[in-house]
This record gives sequence, C-alpha cells and structure tokens, in this order.
Amino acid sequence: MSRFILPVSCVVVLFLSVCAPPPRGLAKKENVSNEKIVFATARAAARNVPISLQATGAFIAEESSDLAPAIGGRVASTPVEVGDYVRKGQPICVLEQRDAQLKLDQARAGREQAKFMLSQAQSRVGWSGDGSFNPDLVPEVASSLAAYESAQASAKLAAADAQRYANLVKSGDVSQSNYEKFKTQQQTAESAANSARKQYEAQVNNARQNYRAIEAAQASLAAAESQSAQAEKNLADTTIRAPFDGYITDRPVSAGQWVGTNNKVATLVRISTVRLQLKVPEQRAAEVKSGMAVTARVAAYPNRDFTGKVNAVVPFVDSNSRAFMVEARFENAKAELRPGMFANAKLMLPGTEQAVFVSAKAVFYDATTDANHVYSVANGMAHLNVVLKGDTDSNEVRILSGLTGNETVIIDNQGNLYDGAPIQTH
Repeated sequence: MSRFILPVSCVVVLFLSVCAPPPRGLAKKENVSNEKIVFATARAAARNVPISLQATGAFIAEESSDLAPAIGGRVASTPVEVGDYVRKGQPICVLEQRDAQLKLDQARAGREQAKFMLSQAQSRVGWSGDGSFNPDLVPEVASSLAAYESAQASAKLAAADAQRYANLVKSGDVSQSNYEKFKTQQQTAESAANSARKQYEAQVNNARQNYRAIEAAQASLAAAESQSAQAEKNLADTTIRAPFDGYITDRPVSAGQWVGTNNKVATLVRISTVRLQLKVPEQRAAEVKSGMAVTARVAAYPNRDFTGKVNAVVPFVDSNSRAFMVEARFENAKAELRPGMFANAKLMLPGTEQAVFVSAKAVFYDATTDANHVYSVANGMAHLNVVLKGDTDSNEVRILSGLTGNETVIIDNQGNLYDGAPIQTH
C-alpha cells in the first residue's frame, strides 16, 4: 500500500477492493486491488457578482474604406502592401501624371495671360481697383472736362460782352457793326463750348467702356484661375492618399493597370477603436442602455477580458430572430482585437447576484453524455453532479447550475471515481 500527500484544503481516501460494486455508469474495473487512492478536495464558493447579460457577436472596424481614384488613369506605382500600417495623407496608389502636369502648365499660362489683360484694362482708365469707378478721374476725361469748363467760361464772357454792346447800341454810344462783331464772338464761343461738351461726353463713354473691359478681364481671370485650380486638383488626384490612419487589408491593383473611378485600388481599415455588434433578445430591451460596461472574450485570448462601453442601442427588433442590435466600442491601441473576430460578451447590468465558483480542476467533460461534471463529497461518498459552466479562467469556473456553493469538490483523480463511490475522510 502506498500513500501520496497533496497540499490541499482537505484529503479524502477511497478504499477500492475486489468486492466493491461496479462503478455506476462506467464499465466494471477488473483486477482492482485494495490500494488506497488519495484525492485532493476544495470548497465551492458562493459570492455576489455583478449581474450580467450574455450575448455573442463579432467585431468590426471603426472605419473601413474602399479607396478609388477621383479620375481615371494608368497605375504608375503602388507604394503599400497588404498588412501595412499607413498614416493619414500617405500615398496608397499613384497614377501616371504626365498629361495632368501638361494641362496644369497650360492652365497656369492662361492664368498669367488673363492677369496681364486685366492689368492693361486697368491702366487704360488709370484704375487701381480701389473704391467705386469715377470716370472724371480718367486722365483723358479730366482733360476734356477742363477744356469744356474753359469753353463754357469763354462763352459766358462772350455773351456778357455781346449784351453790353447791345445796350450801348441802343444808347447810341457804339455802332451797330461793333455790336455785330461781339455777337459773332459770342456765337463762336458757345459753339466751341458745345463742341467741348460733346468731346467730354465722348471721353466719359469711352472710359465707361474701358471700365466694362476691366470687368470682362476680371471675369476672364476668374475663369483662368478656376481652370488652373481644377488642373491642380486633377494632378493631385493622380495620387490616392489614406483618408485616415489604418491598415491596408486589400490592394487589388498593380503598376501598369488602367483604373477608372469605379475601380477599388485598396481597402483601408481603422482599428485603433473597434466596434462589437451584439444580438440581444427583445425581452431584455428595457435593461440595455448606452454607456453600460461590456466585457468580451475572443478565442485568441481565451482567459482575458476586454472591456468596452455600449455606444448605441438600435431601436429595431428583427422580425425573424426577435433580437435587436447593440453596439459597443473597445479601445484597441495594440490591434489585438481584429475585425471579424467572434466574441462572447457580457453586458454589465445594475445590481449583483449570487454565483457559485469551483476550482477549474474540479470540472471535467464526459464525452459519452456530452456534459460537464463535478464530483462532490457528502456522507462519506462521492456524488456525480452534472453542471453547466459559465465564465472560466485558469483558476476557477463559474457554475451556472448543478451546485449550491456549499459543497466540497474533488479536484484530481476523477477517473478513479464513480457516483456513490465510498469516500473516507482522512
């Protein structure tokens, strides 16, 4: 007889003999000796835990964008590969630029020509572009205005002389011939004033026409600047850049390939934050609110809880599944959570509930019954308990049903036990 001592909370011993009854639910063991087998045990524990709502779902990227060119062209280079991390503004795909550069050079030349034509139109009227237009400030108009005003003054003087001589003729102080001479001078001066007025008006009209030429030149310059800006945009559009920081997940084009505006050149995703979309039964709709804490586990990290918060509760219940969508956001600075990963999640509800926990070593799976089991010790016997597992980590398992929390459970050598096997506490 041999004995093995284990460092556990308590130890129980099973006496096996050739006359013992066959294990219940197991095949009868042959050639069983009277050897004592020592079993380690531990206490189940019942404690209060936050109330949670179980749900499943999949992660999606915070942002996902299929990048396409704004203009058609032939691919010159693809400076990124699938899996690359790129920054906002970084080139993803570059199209051939020769035609776009030539059109830009042409547009810029047209813009410079339009600027020159505007400058010439402004110089014709002496206008700098400041304030409202006043034709009297145009040099030619100002000169003709001065000549007109001078002619008017001369006509008024001649009219006054003629009137004075007309009075002298009546008094007999001058001869009629002298009066006729001043009358002729008056008529000549008035004719000159009328001619000067017409010259002035012609200069004003000419200045106004030249001013309208300025407006036309300004419109031409605006059109040339627009064409130049469009040509600059077309050149810039030959480089497709990342709209945000993220990872390249697809790049279906290669150098030399012709692409149009409906062709995808790359797919970019941002996963510094990811979203978990969960399906929740409609009867739990009143319990789920925005801002609730969420924990999730994925197959890649089976013993790790990722934490996030509910950011959206979709106000629509699917008529087929009778469930509604809940979306939670998770910070993902290390890119550990990836779009498409399946997750088991818990939405943390207000309040607490009592839960039963046992050592992870106490739970074993029986393929014949497709169920999880735990052996408990009571009244000197081993009792087989069918249990439903909940959350699991490396040390303990939550038992959703099958135990009360007051049991002592066996945590090793379960293969040597059967339901009702006699146990003697050491």
